[in-house]
Amino acid sequence: MKAINTNSVENYVHILEINTTADKVHYALTYEIPLWWTELFEGSSSEVGNLFTIRFGDQIHKTMRVEELTHNAKIVWLVEDSLIALPELNNQTEWIGTTIVWEIKEKKEIIQIKLTHIGLNPDIECYEICSGGWLQFLGSLKKFLETGKGTPYKK
Repeated sequence: MKAINTNSVENYVHILEINTTADKVHYALTYEIPLWWTELFEGSSSEVGNLFTIRFGDQIHKTMRVEELTHNAKIVWLVEDSLIALPELNNQTEWIGTTIVWEIKEKKEIIQIKLTHIGLNPDIECYEICSGGWLQFLGSLKKFLETGKGTPYKK
């Protein structure tokens, strides 16, 4: 696994503010990933040490290990395997060794979800494609939490 220098570059960060509860957010990130991110989900994301794989068709997948679960506060996933087999990318495994951190904070009537993808920064080749993907699926997560129906990737 390659080491990622996180000191010199800006990691991808996105903050959502949603009228929901911390419990619902935590549950969506640990048990309901197929309902907002991708229906092609294998494994489990509900306990520390769990491995899960998400797929977007045959050309893109990511396998992550749950590194930390602090109920209603923080969830951390380490990307152990990844392939983004798009012809425009020379380095199709850039997600390997990156870390996805979800922070959940209650603020008066709303919940703030902060996503930090450590290692996803403007210096890597897939940044534009991947940050666009995050925007799409964070929108789906927001919709899922507000209405009960997300827009995950479907087979």
